[in-house]
Amino acid sequence: MSMRYNKSEMRAAVFNQLAIDLNCKPDDLNKDGIVFCAARENPGRRPYPREQRHFELLAAGKSAIVCASDDIMPFLKEQLAQKTRAEAFAMPFVCGIGLFFLPDTEKIKPLSPVDDFDYKIFDKLEVPSLYEFKGFNNALQYDVNAVRPDSLAITASKNGKIVGIAGATDDCAQMWQIGIEVADEYRSKGVASYLVNAITFEIMARGYIPYY
Repeated sequence: MSMRYNKSEMRAAVFNQLAIDLNCKPDDLNKDGIVFCAARENPGRRPYPREQRHFELLAAGKSAIVCASDDIMPFLKEQLAQKTRAEAFAMPFVCGIGLFFLPDTEKIKPLSPVDDFDYKIFDKLEVPSLYEFKGFNNALQYDVNAVRPDSLAITASKNGKIVGIAGATDDCAQMWQIGIEVADEYRSKGVASYLVNAITFEIMARGYIPYY
């Protein structure tokens, strides 16, 4: 399958999106130390919900970006201005840390499908037909009106029953996020790895950046 982005282009596109999300400049992500940015609703921001009082801390490149609402920014500057990036993430008011991954386009290879399972691709208009199959909440949003719509899915079936789904949400102009769910009794068999790998290539073939 063709890939629209090479490794450096993908990184640049992601940094541009993060700059929109966090109201900073792409170059801020390559600065040493902590950069403070006021939370703003910039056009093109990934539509994750924000409370009126907002704080997020992102580590990418060399820097740590603090994005926060104006009311708590003075407190955060007082607490974090002299900290290293590692020290900032160890502060007691930092919680809910998540890791996000991009494919290495120089190394990634398609995996062979796991034997004894059947696989099917569902495009955007077809994905809602999967909502009748409950229990795959990490892969599907079960909401046709979601602000980050389910735009692609790949299913794994055993004896006619869906046992695993990898789904992708359309998060912004260039990036689709991958989610995966496999039924308990079919885990540790390589199904999840294959589904994530397969949907990664499908997303790239459509000209988008997959992230997990």
